[in-house]
Formats: sequence, structure tokens, C-alpha cells
Amino acid sequence: MSNILPLTIEALVAVLLLLTILYCVRLNGQLNRLKADETMMKGTVAELVTATETAERAIAGLKTTLREAEQSLSQRLSAAEKFSTEIGQQLEAGSDVLDRLTQIAGTRKPVPPAAAKPAAADPRAIVAAAHALAERARSRVKGVAA
Repeated sequence: MSNILPLTIEALVAVLLLLTILYCVRLNGQLNRLKADETMMKGTVAELVTATETAERAIAGLKTTLREAEQSLSQRLSAAEKFSTEIGQQLEAGSDVLDRLTQIAGTRKPVPPAAAKPAAADPRAIVAAAHALAERARSRVKGVAA
């Protein structure tokens, strides 16, 4: 019986050594998979960094475009406001001219009693004169605006 105890202990040590070797092989496989995953993860992180940089450049470009569009829009709005003001002024001037023409067309000079009665004024001639006066006023306004 004294021979069996050392043989049992050595057999138990051999089994434990075999289990340790199998466990080490398994751990080595897991470490290799982790290294492969690490390489893949580094590649993924590099792609993510590249995509982030591209997105940042795109955002910067959009911000620049937005600033330019805002500046252009504000310039156009101010030009439109000036144009609107000018149109309002021209409408007022046109209204004044129309009032004057109405006054001119509506008033008649008194006829002296000794003088002969003049021929009645032709409405077409009055309209033609009014058009000519309006054209001269427009040409003056265009000359001032230019």
C-alpha cells in the first residue's frame, strides 16, 4: 500500500498538469481572438475618426455657406427696402402729378365777354397733353435716379 500512494499522487499531479496545459491552450486561443478583435477595433476606431473629421469639415462648410447666405439675404432685404421706399416716393410724386393734371384739366380760363367764344377743347388733345407731361416727368425721375 505504500507504493500506491505516491503513484496516486503522481497520477493526480499528471491530471492537474494536463488540465493546466488544456486551460493554457484555451487561454492562448482567447488571447489570439482578443488580439484579432483589438486589431479590428483599431481599424474601426480609425474609420470612425476619419468619418468624424469628414463630418466636421462638412459642418464647417455648411456654417460658411449659412453665413454667406445670411449675408446675401440681408443685403437683398436692405436693397428691397430701399427699392420699396423709392417706389413709395415715386408713387407719391406720381399722385401729385396726377392731382396737378386733374386740376389743370378741370380748370378753364374765364372767357372775356368781348372776345369771341373759342372752340371747345378736344378731350383727345387733353389726354395726349397729359401723356406727354407724364413722359417728361418720368424722364426727369429716371435722370435723377441714374
